[in-house]
Amino acid sequence: MPEPVNTFKAPDWMPKPVSGMRILVVGATGGLGRPLVDMLLKSDVAAIGAHGGTQTFESEDGRVMPIVHKLENEADCTSVVDGFAEQAGGIDALVALSGAIHFSGHWKDMPAAEWERDIDVNLNQPFYLARAAMRHMTARGTGGRIVLNGTESAIHGGSAMSFPYAIAKRGTECMVEGLAREGAKDNILVNGVRLGCIRSGFHERWHNKTDADMAERIDLIPLKRAGAPEEVAALICYLLSGWAGFITGQMIPLTGGDWL
Repeated sequence: MPEPVNTFKAPDWMPKPVSGMRILVVGATGGLGRPLVDMLLKSDVAAIGAHGGTQTFESEDGRVMPIVHKLENEADCTSVVDGFAEQAGGIDALVALSGAIHFSGHWKDMPAAEWERDIDVNLNQPFYLARAAMRHMTARGTGGRIVLNGTESAIHGGSAMSFPYAIAKRGTECMVEGLAREGAKDNILVNGVRLGCIRSGFHERWHNKTDADMAERIDLIPLKRAGAPEEVAALICYLLSGWAGFITGQMIPLTGGDWL
């Protein structure tokens, strides 16, 4: 039986970041972060800071620097960036894969503390991380790359069940533009990936979605499949590559045609 047309099959090539890059991946132990680190290791990067909040990124490759540090405030974010830059001898790129939904219910019933917690994780912490990384990149004077993650639902009002998440990610779109404008004079390129439904385990973890729930969600996608984490990794690697040197201030959608 022939393979369905709308099934992901990895091509026989991959985009690669600029040679010798020192890249900090925040959220490296998650469903998007692990495939990204694996793909980065297939290139000649110099160092990868593989951050996890509670888990250690296990790797036999000496270029991987595991970082275990919970992020709760600006000081935590700055500590992670500064620590990696000191250990690696600098930081050329930051990829912040922040994303969490702590209250899986209607926003009308959401306690203030849960609202603020989701805004912190999905908006405030990426800002603190990016600002700390830009300080190092600006001081060094050789440019840099920053990639943040967003969601397609944010530009359509989100949903009642993940409202602060969507609002934070809409704020991320503004952040990408503002940081890119500031960073341009120092050749610090800031972009984001605007993701649709990706097979990363996010919906199952934070929304307790079942296989039946996911099948129903996927049926709404014009391409009739969820995106593969490797496709996200490849897009991020492209944004870190030499071919992306004229791209900044953009949110690149990876959605399978969602919301068309």
